[in-house]
Amino acid sequence: MRAIITVIGKDTVGILAKVSAKCASHNANVIEVTQSILQDLFCMIMLVDLSKLSTSFATLADDMAELGKEENLSIHTMHEDIFNCMHHI
Repeated sequence: MRAIITVIGKDTVGILAKVSAKCASHNANVIEVTQSILQDLFCMIMLVDLSKLSTSFATLADDMAELGKEENLSIHTMHEDIFNCMHHI
């Protein structure tokens, strides 16, 4: 099982570190990361392995959303199954 985490917001120091630390606290392993700065906006997409997740997916998603509120970022966590269902007829 995997998830995609997207992060968008004003570029500041430590965004990647904070999101990665939150993943680690739930035992979610970051597999791939792509990020870029668009003018002054930080944009990141993470692919995360959930196979050894220590909490429920809902708890991880809620904690990521809370981190987003604390850091004034938009953080969304989407389960891989959402994408699989969207492209399956």
